[in-house]
Amino acid sequence: MKLKGYLLAAIAAASYGTNPAFAIPLYADGMNSTSVLLLRYLLSLPILLVMILWRGQNLKLKRTDLFPVAVLGILMAISSLGLFEAYKYMNAGVASTLLFMYPVMVAVLMSFFFHERFRITTGICLAVMGAGLLMLMRTDGDNPFSMTGFLFVFISSLTYALYLVMTNVSKKIKEIPTVKLLFYQLLIGSSLFFAMLAAGEPFIMPTGWQGWANVSALAIFPTALSLSCTTLAIHYIGSTPTAIFGALEPVTAVALSVLFLGQPLAPREIGGGVLILLATTMVIAADPIDHTLLRMRKMFPSLRRHRQ
Repeated sequence: MKLKGYLLAAIAAASYGTNPAFAIPLYADGMNSTSVLLLRYLLSLPILLVMILWRGQNLKLKRTDLFPVAVLGILMAISSLGLFEAYKYMNAGVASTLLFMYPVMVAVLMSFFFHERFRITTGICLAVMGAGLLMLMRTDGDNPFSMTGFLFVFISSLTYALYLVMTNVSKKIKEIPTVKLLFYQLLIGSSLFFAMLAAGEPFIMPTGWQGWANVSALAIFPTALSLSCTTLAIHYIGSTPTAIFGALEPVTAVALSVLFLGQPLAPREIGGGVLILLATTMVIAADPIDHTLLRMRKMFPSLRRHRQ
């Protein structure tokens, strides 16, 4: 069962990392991020509906659940929009790697606003992630860093961190089945893109079968498939190992960006990305790391007395 869980976790992470491979060709055909995301959200709904009915669930939602679900839907839509906008300004692999700052953000938000213990590893991870960001933000003549792209990714990562924190602390949200919750989040989140269209953003349809294939792939792989595999993986191996496998998301995005989109990576970008992934993995695996550090302190009491 564990092997099956690891495989599902890897599929979930890798499938989510396919976002830029399908989105960027749509940009090249003249579509904007609002149109791409609206179609992605709307095409995902029938797939999720089939999954809900197949599991014997219904679509009923309590009135008291409507507001928190709506907030989560808007946060998800803003996060998606930030990431897809960032693809226009910077290497898609770098953008996907920067997005992976969100586990560190979650740890910091939980410490400051919900009084979780500020772990030793959290402080270490902030320093490691800061070093990775400095490497990524260095500019050179051939491959300059886009501050605009970084701001979009930062907004995407922060809103997703807020989404995860709210999901973690809300008892009402925890009572809603995962696929059903995502269905309503995408349904409500699509209202943000409808509002942008009403405000004057042009709606651009895909051109030809390849465009529709890319939009459909966005609805299937990084949305429905990734979610279902994540849910099953958590059931088989738990949330922590599943989250650690999430490091495959930016790895997949980087590989696809280099191989199929022709977006090269500078050595500093690779180094910065590795540091960010390392910091994130340390946050996710904080419990065993903290336990090891405490054991080391007990093994060397003379060091602690010397520091005092």
